[in-house]
Amino acid sequence: MTHTINTPVNVSAYYFAGRDMKTFPRQIEYSGQAITLTSGLRYLVQRGAQAIKLFDMSGSDGLTYRLEQTGDTWTLLGTKGALV
Repeated sequence: MTHTINTPVNVSAYYFAGRDMKTFPRQIEYSGQAITLTSGLRYLVQRGAQAIKLFDMSGSDGLTYRLEQTGDTWTLLGTKGALV
């Protein structure tokens, strides 16, 4: 099940991965709670002259979180999955 959220969030922790040491969000603050992200994929999307980074991150709660980074702004686009 997919839930569309489209809400700005604060990324409170990051981690680095790969040879290029690319950054990934480790923890986000959403709706008054801290959500820990364990691993994920990173995509670079070109929208006109603007580069946007999309992240599909697995949460420790069993959900997949889709995040968008545009400059310094992070947006939680939605979640996918169900709590077990």
